[in-house]
Amino acid sequence: MSYKKFKWGVLGPGRIAHAFADGLKVIDDTSLYAIASSNVDRATAFANKYGGHAKIYNSYEALVNDPEVDGVYIATPHRFHFENTMLSLNAGKPVLCEKPLTVNAAETRQLIQTSREKKVFLMEALWTRYLPIYGVIRKWLDEKEIGDISLMVGTFGFNAPKETEDRWQNPELAGGTLLDMGIYPIAVSQWVMGTQPKSFVSMAHIGSTGVDELTTFSLKYENNVISQSHSSFMGNHVNDFLIYGNKGYIRIHPNFWGSTKATLVANDQELTVSKPLHASGFEYQTEEAMRCIRAGLLESSGMSHADTLANIELMDAIRADI
Repeated sequence: MSYKKFKWGVLGPGRIAHAFADGLKVIDDTSLYAIASSNVDRATAFANKYGGHAKIYNSYEALVNDPEVDGVYIATPHRFHFENTMLSLNAGKPVLCEKPLTVNAAETRQLIQTSREKKVFLMEALWTRYLPIYGVIRKWLDEKEIGDISLMVGTFGFNAPKETEDRWQNPELAGGTLLDMGIYPIAVSQWVMGTQPKSFVSMAHIGSTGVDELTTFSLKYENNVISQSHSSFMGNHVNDFLIYGNKGYIRIHPNFWGSTKATLVANDQELTVSKPLHASGFEYQTEEAMRCIRAGLLESSGMSHADTLANIELMDAIRADI
């Protein structure tokens, strides 16, 4: 089936928006149509890098009210996701919003309610779940290649610059490792198990600016499955994710949240599968969002509203604990 070209508007041409725009290049029936930023020079430079034909707006309101915009990608710091997403939904614009969708569960519930009341698509852009290698891993899990799962271990850590104005270290921008990085091992654990943990324990090092610079947590699921994860600004970690069962294990190679490779070790055999990306890797979630929007859906089954809410509820609890 052929469609008219899908026109994306981008709110906030920052670091993460470049990965989104790179992904658009390999999707035939879409375009970077408009960019909104308070810094017009920054938006213009972004447009020039990715084709130069995009409209430039100096306000988010102007972009979401452009009748030609088919969907809005929100790439602002996550402190502003709630207000930016609410603005877009109230304008009737489908939304693909960077993770985390909001900084707490109360805000997430409001956005989901608005999406359903307005009948407008809403999706948290947790790109990992749509990567090709995760389809291979899901098949291994469904076919019980490693038997019954007992343990998962994941790390996401790097030496972050000590720049207090940067969003990573800035509490006013909801900085810290958990919301920015810990969300990935949580999301993969939840994806593997398909349910919320029954309990958890957590610890953290809180830095001088008041954000968590190192957080570690263990989640305990049904059947005594435990997932141990660490997120850190304080050191370079291996950044892989392992799933252990009673017949073997699966290793998602570094960096696991954007991986192209996984290894299955079972029955005294080792199999490594590679699934190269077409571009940045963001193209897969973008294609899914477009598919859902064109089908008139309000959410994607791959990253449903319920999944988003479950993840942020768990992170709320961990942040309260630390």
